[in-house]
Formats: sequence, structure tokens, C-alpha cells
Amino acid sequence: MAPLDSDQNPEELFAERSQRVADAAALKETDRVPYIYATRFWNAQIADFTCKDTMYDVEKSISSNRKAIELLQPDAFGAANYAYGPALEKIEYKPLEWPGGGTDDNVCFQYLDMELMDPNEYDEYLFDPTAFYLQKYLPRLGTGFEGLQHFPNFPTLSEWNIVYGLRAFANPELQKSLKTLMEAGEMVEDSMSKMTAFIQEMMGKGYPMAIGGFCKAPYDHIVDFLRGSKGGMLDMFRRKDKLLETIDKARLLLNTNVVEGAKRVGCPYVFMPLHWGLDGFMSPEQFKTFYWPSLRQTILDLIEAELTPVILWEGDCSTRLELIGDIPPGKAIYWFERTDLHLAKDVLGDTVCLRGNVLPSLLNTGTPEEVDAYCKDLIEYVGKDGGFILDGAASLTDEAPLENVLAMVQSVRKYAN
Repeated sequence: MAPLDSDQNPEELFAERSQRVADAAALKETDRVPYIYATRFWNAQIADFTCKDTMYDVEKSISSNRKAIELLQPDAFGAANYAYGPALEKIEYKPLEWPGGGTDDNVCFQYLDMELMDPNEYDEYLFDPTAFYLQKYLPRLGTGFEGLQHFPNFPTLSEWNIVYGLRAFANPELQKSLKTLMEAGEMVEDSMSKMTAFIQEMMGKGYPMAIGGFCKAPYDHIVDFLRGSKGGMLDMFRRKDKLLETIDKARLLLNTNVVEGAKRVGCPYVFMPLHWGLDGFMSPEQFKTFYWPSLRQTILDLIEAELTPVILWEGDCSTRLELIGDIPPGKAIYWFERTDLHLAKDVLGDTVCLRGNVLPSLLNTGTPEEVDAYCKDLIEYVGKDGGFILDGAASLTDEAPLENVLAMVQSVRKYAN
């Protein structure tokens, strides 16, 4: 495939691409619809690596990312897979299986639904989240954390008791965990430092970053990482007040580092993948009570900090469209997986930039001509008058044929304004 933007220097390309995405987010009309791609392991496929290769070898992960970015030339990029396999293996992380760590070498991540906080522990979490995490939650999360259950609770100690509390660090189980975590930390540092250098390299070649921070919807955080799906759903009926109080607490904690981190990176886009607020999981009343108020406040907090929330609405959210439009216009990006983008444009087109949603089934089994026709329709209808970014439904599928992905990429130029 010949270079698509080869007649411009990297500085010009970086400025042009950055402005194109920013204008789309602000609901302004652009010279063409911007294109961003997200992926898990599609990069590995085109680089002739296994998924496991890019989970365990940071150089292969970087190589596959570089090949994909330079081939597809997106308007913004997000590096996939920071080669965390060794660190996950070191701490024996329990809620996830990954290529080479529970799944086959070429099978994507598998989330394991687990209840890691007992329903009777809400008060402990609310009183002191740090102590709860150190002494109870993390030891349940992975074997490498188990010794932290012996970590001293320093805020409860004073004067000489602080010195006496140091005795906990003589505990063999705590020492073992600390050693394991330091070794895992060195693995993550090695991977992230090399990935950071790679990101700087790509920015120097004219590619802006697509993600500057990561955040969770507060309800999702509670259900995904603490109570599990069954516990979270039961708590809406059995522990409504405690659940709502914990959601509010989680919102404050989750937002603590997001703003500072995104501004430090220099990229205003904060990615938020949503799981449990979809049509198939919650009734409209439950959504209005447990999900939307805290999510909306998180969105408003990010906007107040001059950041742009990028909300991935997984699944179908058609019945939520009117409600979720209650945010300031031109300040957020709603990335829909299965929601009809024509309907979303009709309802939300004056409020948020839309992103998506070339379907996995089409990318995997369609022809390039069918992909082109689908993208043409999105560009002409959803992209009319601006406020649209073309992407896969949630990401490029790992199995998508190269010719279909190229048809998607080339469509934004083929059908430019």
C-alpha cells in the first residue's frame, strides 16, 4: 500500500491530524472524516506474530504496533499490548486469562467474573479504601499480593506504635510479596519505558496519541473489580444505599489521578469503556438510579478539567440515547459498538461526536467492496456536517483480513468532502 500522506512533513501531519480529530470532537465540519483504529491483537496477525508473542516480548509488541500504524496511517493512534504477560504471570493475576496465560497462544483476553469483596465489607471499603485494598482486596486479586494482608495499618498507629508496627515487615509472607511485587514492577517498568519511547517515535513521525488517560464508570468499577456481576445486581435490590454510597466514593477515587495524568501526557482524550449500563443489563430506572448520575458527573468533571471523555458504549444502548445526551455539546466522544449510528446521529448529532462502528462480522467475513459500501454510508450520513470518527465497532477484530481493514481506512479519503 502506497503512503497516503507522503507529501507532507511529520510536523505538518501531526498538526493536521490533531486538528482534524479535535474539530470532529467539537462537532465542526472537517476536510474529511477522521479515522482512528483500536485493536487488541490485529497488529500481531499482520506482523506474523502470535498473540502470545506480543504479550510476552515488548520488542515484538513494538514492532507489530509500528507496522500497523505506518500501514494504516490513522489520524491518532493508541499502542496495543504493553507486553504485560511476564508481570501478570509473576503476580498470578486471577481475574484475567491472556494469550499464554490461560488462553491459547492466539486467543484474546478472557475476563473472569469474580466476587472479590464480600457484601458485608462495604463499610470497610467506605471507611478506609486504602487499608481494604492492601489487606483484603489485593491479596484476593493475585497470589503475589497475598502477603499484603499483613501490611501494618499505619493511620491507626501513633508515636512508638509506628515503630512497633514495623515488625510487620519481618513477616516472611509480607517479605515474599514485596519481593515478588518489586520484581513484577521491574518488568512493567522495562515494558512501559520502551513503549513510551516508541510512542514518542510515532509522534515524531506525525501521529498524535488517541488516548491520554483511562477511567471507569463508577458502577462498572464496583461490579467489574469488587462485587462481580451477581453481587452487583443483587446489591441494587438488597443494599441500595450502600451501593450508591460506594459508587460515589469510587467516583472520587477514580477521578483523582485521571486529570493530572492526562495533562502530564499532553493528550486530552480520556478513554472510558462501559460494561453494565447497557440495554440488556439494566432497566431504564436502574440506569437512571445506579449508573447514569455518577457517570454523568465523571464526564462533567473531565470536561471541567478541559479533557475530552471518549466513552465506549459496548453492546446496544438505543434506549438510553435521549438520556445520555444530557451533557454540554461538543465536549465528548461517544463510541458505539452495536447501537445504530443513524439513530444516534438523529438523537445525539448536535451534542456529541460519534465514533464507530464497522461491525466485526463485516470486517471478518465481508468483502472489501462490502466494507467500502458500509463505510460510505456512515461517512455520508453520520459524518454529514461533522462530528464523526470512523473506527471499528469496539476495535479491529484480531482475525480481520488486511484487505478489509484497508478498505475501511481508504474510505475516509475516497469519500472526503
